[in-house]
Amino acid sequence: MASTSKKIILKSSDGNIFEVEEELALQSEMIKNMIDDCADGEIPLPNATGEILSKVLEYWKMQVDGESNSNDDQHKTRDDDFLRVDLNTLYDLIKGKSPEVIRRTFNILNDFTPEEEEAIRGENPWAFDN
Repeated sequence: MASTSKKIILKSSDGNIFEVEEELALQSEMIKNMIDDCADGEIPLPNATGEILSKVLEYWKMQVDGESNSNDDQHKTRDDDFLRVDLNTLYDLIKGKSPEVIRRTFNILNDFTPEEEEAIRGENPWAFDN
């Protein structure tokens, strides 16, 4: 029996086209908000290359497929395996993210006091521009 779920077309910054299940695409709030705005049915993603978008879609698929049938240890192992990438790919995955998002992504504890963090932000404003 053929799949009847709606397909969403995503276009990367380098022109790669990805046709994905709507359920998968809706993992992104940004894409969710863009679906109705794209009259031609193609959602442009100018900040994601095909390589990075492919990696993100792979991760979303792992999340959707594994949500109900894996425990925390399996999630951690899967996430650890997923994040084993070359440094250029890793950089592309995290660039433009706030320090808070990066900390959550890599489970990094913020050991600065609020005062220390504010001082660092004041001394290095370029590092916190998003």
